Amino acid sequence: MNIEEAREYCLSLTNVTECFPFDEVSLVFKVENKMFALIPLDAEEPRIALKCSTDYTEDLRERYAAVGPAYHFNKKYWNSVFLERDMKDAEIQKWIKHSYQEVIAKLPKKIRDLYKEEPDGE
Repeated sequence: MNIEEAREYCLSLTNVTECFPFDEVSLVFKVENKMFALIPLDAEEPRIALKCSTDYTEDLRERYAAVGPAYHFNKKYWNSVFLERDMKDAEIQKWIKHSYQEVIAKLPKKIRDLYKEEPDGE
């Protein structure tokens, strides 16, 4: 997966906005004005920083050499996923979706209920 594909996937999620933050060398993706992903455009190796629950973080770091702490954020909850290392696009999309859902889970219930997915077949 390249940077543009990761960007497009982030923007395909419901109510996601994209902006340049304070440094103007990264793309920030937000839902309900809360950041769930950041792509540094000046990185030597293409990557995306994602927010993950603690247990998800530990499991994924153990399984993939393509994942490491995102040093510009709290290391416990943010990970750098290297986009062009040996990881399937579907797995990277799963990470992005997890980060998105982590942010939604912390929204007030009234707003959070708007993001509930319809069950299959209904």
